[in-house]
Amino acid sequence: MSQPLPDGVEIIPRPERTPAGLKAALAVVAPDRLPEMVEGQTGAMAAAIRDGSVNPIRAFVAHWAAVVEIERIPAAAKAFHRANYLANHAPTVEECREHTVAVAELYRSAFAAVNG
Repeated sequence: MSQPLPDGVEIIPRPERTPAGLKAALAVVAPDRLPEMVEGQTGAMAAAIRDGSVNPIRAFVAHWAAVVEIERIPAAAKAFHRANYLANHAPTVEECREHTVAVAELYRSAFAAVNG
């Protein structure tokens, strides 16, 4: 049986900010989200072709880099998923808002860490 990781420990090093690098990392830290990532990548490619712009692909990479950043650090992943669960099951609007702000702050912090 595996032992829990101490806070601050990374499951994997920060991956390269490429679709392939992020997909490989996601396969380790959150394999259940791979179908969502593939669907997002397909949508980003279609939008890039339709719009004649690489911006949808850049947005896709930036988003999934943040997701992987959260998931590769167990303490961050635990806090993120807990806040998300509590936001979705809050008995009051105020509590929902409080937990939603926590989710947003965790995501913003991860996004900034990997996207500058």
